Amino acid sequence: MTTTTATMTASDLLDASLAGIAEHDARINAFILVDEDGAREAARTLDQERQRGVDRGPLHGVPISIKDLIDVAGQPTSAASLVRTGHVASRDATIVRRLRDAGAVLIGKTNLHEFALGTTSEETAFGAVHNPHDIARSAGGSSGGSAAAVAAGMGRASIGSDTGGSIRIPAAACGVVGLKPSLGEVPLDGVVPLCATFDHVGPLTRSVADAASIWAVLAGRPFPRSEAPSPTAIKLAALGGYFTALLDADVRTAFTAVLARLRAAGVAIGPRTVQETETIIETYVNISLAEAAHWHAPTLDSRAADYQPPVRERLEIGRGIKAVDYLRARDRRESLIQAVDAALDACDALVLPTLPIVAPIHGAATVTMDNGETLTVRAAMLRLTQLFNITGHPAISLPIPTAGLPVGLQLVGRRGETEVLLAVATTCERILNERELS
Repeated sequence: MTTTTATMTASDLLDASLAGIAEHDARINAFILVDEDGAREAARTLDQERQRGVDRGPLHGVPISIKDLIDVAGQPTSAASLVRTGHVASRDATIVRRLRDAGAVLIGKTNLHEFALGTTSEETAFGAVHNPHDIARSAGGSSGGSAAAVAAGMGRASIGSDTGGSIRIPAAACGVVGLKPSLGEVPLDGVVPLCATFDHVGPLTRSVADAASIWAVLAGRPFPRSEAPSPTAIKLAALGGYFTALLDADVRTAFTAVLARLRAAGVAIGPRTVQETETIIETYVNISLAEAAHWHAPTLDSRAADYQPPVRERLEIGRGIKAVDYLRARDRRESLIQAVDAALDACDALVLPTLPIVAPIHGAATVTMDNGETLTVRAAMLRLTQLFNITGHPAISLPIPTAGLPVGLQLVGRRGETEVLLAVATTCERILNERELS
C-alpha cells in the first residue's frame, strides 16, 4: 500500500499493529475482538508466499480490521449489541473473502455504535470508543472503532459501513481518510443492514492511495491506474447555503483556510448550491428509520431490553412512520439525486466540510455553532454527510492539517465515478500536506 509497507514482511506489519493494540486499546476501546492467532498464521503463510515469488498485490500482508457488523467466518458478528449474543458467522462476507484473496491479514473486529444506528460510538454493549486525540471525546460513529484503530496505529486500515456518514464522520473526528464509494459498487452480503437503500461499505485509511487500493479490492475492480490530475486541471464547487450556514468556529476557520490553500495551488473553486436541501432531514429519517425498524421488528418484539435504550427509541420511531411518508420520501430522494447531479455539472467534485463540529465530548447532548444556534449532537454530526447516502454519490473525507482537534474536508464525486473522485482527492491531499495550514 505504501513504500514502507512494501518493504516490510507481513509478520513485521502485524507485530507493529499488535504492539499498537497492546499500547493503546485499553484506553481507546477500538476493538471488540483481536484474532492474534489467526492473524499470525495468515501473516506467516503470506510471507512464505512472498519468498516463493508470489505477490497478491498492494494488500499482500497488510493488517486490516473489520467493523463488527461484517461477517468473518468462525467469529461472532455482534453489531455491538447484546441482541446478537451467540451469533457466529458461518461464512465470510464477499468483501472479507476478497480481502483475504488480495492478501490482507485480518486482525480483528472493531467496536461501533450499536447496529450502526448512531454517530458517536457511545451506545454499544462493549463500552464507548474514545478518540485517540482526546479520550474525553467521541471517535465519531458509527464506525468509531475503525477510525480510532487506524488513527492510533492499530492496523494499517479498517473496513467500515456508512448509512448516513458512518465512515466519513469518524474519519473526520479522528483525522484519517474515509471513503464512501458510489452506491452499489461494493457488495453488502454478510453485512448486518441498517437501511438497504442507503447502506455502503468502504475503507478507513491513512492515505487516499491506500483507500483506492482497498476500494478496488472491495469492489472487485482493477487497481486504479489513473494519474492524479495537476491542480490547475481540477474544478471544484464549494457548497454554500445549508452546508456552511451552521459550523463551529474551528471548522469554519479550517475550511476557509483549506479553500485558500487549494486556490493558491491552482485549483479552480467556484460557489455552488444544491436545491431542495430543506427536504434532506425528513427524507433521510423517513427512509432510514422505517427500513431499520422493519429489519429489527422480530427482535424489537422479543428482545427489546437487549438494545441500548436510545437505539431502541430510534427504532420505535421508525415503526411509527406511515407508509405514505415513506413513499413520499422515496420520491423526494429522486429529486435530491437530480439536485446533486445538477450541482456537479461542469466540475470534478463538490467540496464542503465533513463535520460541522470537532469531535464532541462524551455525553454531550447538544453543540453550539458559531452563530449561536444550538443543535443536538446527532443532528450536527449527520448534517453534512447524510445527503450523499440518500443520493448514492461517492464521497471521501480528508484530514485538514490543524493545530488542534481534527477537521475533515469532504469531496463528493459523480455517481459511478469513485475512481475519478479518488484521483482528485489524491491531488488535494498532496496540496493539504505540503505544509501546515495557517
